[in-house]
Amino acid sequence: MRLASPAGRASVLAWSGAIVAAALLTGCGTTEAGLEREAARQLQARVLEVTQASSENDPAAALRALEGLEAELEAAQSEGQISEERRRSITTIATAVRADLNEAIAAAEKAAADKAAEEARTAAEQAAAATPPPAV
Repeated sequence: MRLASPAGRASVLAWSGAIVAAALLTGCGTTEAGLEREAARQLQARVLEVTQASSENDPAAALRALEGLEAELEAAQSEGQISEERRRSITTIATAVRADLNEAIAAAEKAAADKAAEEARTAAEQAAAATPPPAV
């Protein structure tokens, strides 16, 4: 589902993507930071997907990309390419981004439902106005 383009939701989505990117990219590429270079590269690609979808106001695609990021994160941990501390840090941020994206989706669905209800009300009023009164 794509969002209409209210600036507030767009900035929340872009901000969310930026937070994930910043958290992941800070100090990545070194084993001292708790993240192996190859794992960092793969996770960065996933973060880019989340950020891109967020900047395009497409929270559903951003959620799918976030799921991919989380899968890559688990794979990196199982292969010993990321420390537990670093994984927890990224997971915490991903959870916050997921909440923002879910909120954006819910807001978009509510706005669509409100718009549909308003259109139905307007159509009913127009139909009522166009119907001649019964003959007496």
